[in-house]
Amino acid sequence: MTGHPNSSAKPQPSTEIDPDLIEVAREVFDLARRGDAATLAVVIEKGVPPNLRNEKGDSLLMLAAYHGHVDAVRTLAEHGADPNLRNDNGQTPIAGAAFKGFRNVVETLLAQGADVEGASPDGRTALMIAAMFNRTEIVDLLIANGANPEARDSGGFTPLDAANRMGAPDTPAILVKAKS
Repeated sequence: MTGHPNSSAKPQPSTEIDPDLIEVAREVFDLARRGDAATLAVVIEKGVPPNLRNEKGDSLLMLAAYHGHVDAVRTLAEHGADPNLRNDNGQTPIAGAAFKGFRNVVETLLAQGADVEGASPDGRTALMIAAMFNRTEIVDLLIANGANPEARDSGGFTPLDAANRMGAPDTPAILVKAKS
C-alpha cells in the first residue's frame, strides 16, 4: 500500500475553544451584568450574537434583566435578543426580574414581547414568583398585562397559594381581587 486510506482527509478542527475568545465572552457577559447598553450595542453590531449564552445558559438579556438594567434590556431586545430565551434551568428573563423586584425591567420586557405567562418547566410563572416575594407593583403590572391569576404550577399551586405559603403580606389581597 502506498499510504493510509485516510491520508488525504482534511484534519479535524480542534474542539478546544481559544482562551482569548473565552475571555472576550466573559467581558461581554460582564457588560450585560453592569448594564453597559452602549457598549453592548456596539459589540452586537460588530458580530457578537445577541442571544449569546454563558455556561449556565443565561443570555445577555437574562443577565441584564436579573441585574436590573432597563436600558441594557431594551438595547439587547432591539438588537435581536429574545426576551423569552430560557436558561438551562428553564427560567425566563421576566421571571428573574420579577424575583429581583425590578418593575421597570418587567415592564420593558413586556414591551419587547416577553410572554407574560412564560412558565418554567415546573409551571411557575412570573406572577407566582412576584406573588411569593410580595412584589405588589409587579403583581399588578403582570395582571394588567394578562397574567393568569389562576394558573397552576406542576404541584397544582396558584399564585395565591404561593403567596400564602411564603407568608407574603400584601399580594394575596391583590390576587383575590383579580380573581373576582
